[in-house]
Amino acid sequence: QVQLVESGGGSVQAGGSLRLSCAASGYTFSNRCMGWFRQAPGTEREGVAFKYMGGDTPYYAESVKGRFTISQDNPKKTIYLQMNSLKPEDTAIYYCALGPLYSGTCRYSQSFFSYWGQGTQVTVSS
Repeated sequence: QVQLVESGGGSVQAGGSLRLSCAASGYTFSNRCMGWFRQAPGTEREGVAFKYMGGDTPYYAESVKGRFTISQDNPKKTIYLQMNSLKPEDTAIYYCALGPLYSGTCRYSQSFFSYWGQGTQVTVSS
């Protein structure tokens, strides 16, 4: 059974950094799109960062470009989201997600992703 388990959330002051981790088990950790979404209270879930495993060019939402970095560690079967220069508006629950095997590309909609983590809270205070 596929499982994604997130960790690394917490509370930080504006300007600080956090690294979110998403550990995967139970499936082939390659040839998939990996993504991070977030959802703030009262808002819809939005895509933050995406990258096709083995691909070169990640995609970032404009609101996080230059501050967030998505990466993977294949031996550890873990996806990361490094978040720097955090702002209060980054406060949300963050979710990792994996797309279907051998899709060849990423799509940035929630419906594209097959597997989801449970979410981890990130709170940034001013």
